[in-house]
Amino acid sequence: MWNSSSECRVVRELCDDRLCPYEDEESDWSPIHDVVFNGRILTLQKLITQVNSSTVDGRTALTEACSKGHVACVLLLLQHGASPQGRDWSSSPIHWAAAKGHPECVKALVQHRADVDQHIDKLGSPLHLACTSQQLSTVRKLLFSPSGANVNRDVAGESPLHTAARLSSPELVSVLLDHGADRLLVNSEGKRPLDLTSPDSETWRLLKEAGGSQTK
Repeated sequence: MWNSSSECRVVRELCDDRLCPYEDEESDWSPIHDVVFNGRILTLQKLITQVNSSTVDGRTALTEACSKGHVACVLLLLQHGASPQGRDWSSSPIHWAAAKGHPECVKALVQHRADVDQHIDKLGSPLHLACTSQQLSTVRKLLFSPSGANVNRDVAGESPLHTAARLSSPELVSVLLDHGADRLLVNSEGKRPLDLTSPDSETWRLLKEAGGSQTK
């Protein structure tokens, strides 16, 4: 029978020689958070009834699994009713997966109706975070998803293409342009993506050839 004593034993085994967070009565992590953190799929199956338990700051087991890239855990959690939608940065599985560069986690979330364009204040969409972290494979996964991430969605006036230009990433710039990124969009400073690049760089050349020096 799976009971509280069994749960504590599993937690002790998972913690090994390190300090176990559950020994602290003030801790708001549940055993399922630690299991997912360590990618223990078999133990997760036993704890699955706690699928949507969360910490004080809103982090669920699914959020943790996505941040660590444990795809098997992500799939199992989703299959057992884990909510794919978070309310903010700390609790949004798809934002964590995008920022950490876990495209297969993004794929699983999208298949379970996570909002590929979910906007969080000051952070923007998953695509913004994937670009900021220069996670090219995740950027591709978001853009090629069935609903297709909005390539021109801005945060504080900055589009994903502005971010890619600032980072001088020709790979990101190329894939964003291929998916319809507006090369003439101006940010809050009145600058186009081209204006944020170094002259004669590969990124500058790509934007120049795409007509990025024109005016609307």
